Parts: sequence; C-alpha cells; structure tokens
Amino acid sequence: MRLTRKLMFAIEAVLDIAYNASDRPVQSSEIAKRQGIPRRYLEHVLQCLVRAEILRGVRGPRGGYRLARERRRILLGEIARLISELDGSISLFEKPAGSELGQSVLVPVWQNLHEQALLRLDSISIEDLCVQAREAGAKSAADIPMNFGI
Repeated sequence: MRLTRKLMFAIEAVLDIAYNASDRPVQSSEIAKRQGIPRRYLEHVLQCLVRAEILRGVRGPRGGYRLARERRRILLGEIARLISELDGSISLFEKPAGSELGQSVLVPVWQNLHEQALLRLDSISIEDLCVQAREAGAKSAADIPMNFGI
C-alpha cells in the first residue's frame, strides 16, 4: 500500500464532508477550497467514492455530496483499498521480482506490513477522525452561523 496524493485527497474529502456536514450537501468547490485540492482532480475522486457507496451525490443547484452511511461505518481501510484498486498499480505480492532470497524473505516482510497497515486502517473510522478534529479545535463550517442578510 502506498500513501499517495489520491489516497490523501480521498480521505480528506470524506472527512471534510463528514466534519462540515450541515442540513445541505457539501459542494466540491467548498471541499477544494478548504483542503487545497484541485477541483478537477477532486471531482474524479468524489465520483469514485460515490460509485463505491461511500458518498452520495445530490443533484441540483444546491447539490453536492453527503456521506452514504454513518461516519462510524466508513473505515479508512475501505477508502485505501478503493484507491489502491483505482490506481491499478502492480503489487509486489502479485508479481514478485528479484532474487529467490528477496522473494522468500523480503516479500513476506512487506506483505505482513501491508496487511498490518490495512488492519490498522480498518480500525479507524471517519467518526474517529471527526472526534480527533474536534479535540484539536478544528473549525467546522457547520459551526459557523450563516448570514442571510442582503
């Protein structure tokens, strides 16, 4: 498993939607601005998350994105696996290269590390990250009162 920009963008986008959720969907332009993610790149990641039923797209002029299920039911491991599949990178475990020594000693070490990392990510939910953000004092768009004055 690689920690790629796409994986970080995907996790940040889901966390942003969960943390800044209010009574209306979160628009991709808001996420892009808050997280510093290029909007064109973000849209592709968001659509992948919708197809994986992690997010739900809401159409219309006030549309955007919502979580497809509760924050506690979305795990980082699920997002990591999705992005890994999308990247289509060849895994060392599927097509090991190198010497017999490397294949018999190093590949199992890396495979074990990979499995341990995914297990750890499977133990962290978006809810856990939202709690950490609150405890760290991160501001939420849902906390900012809207100004309806003209």
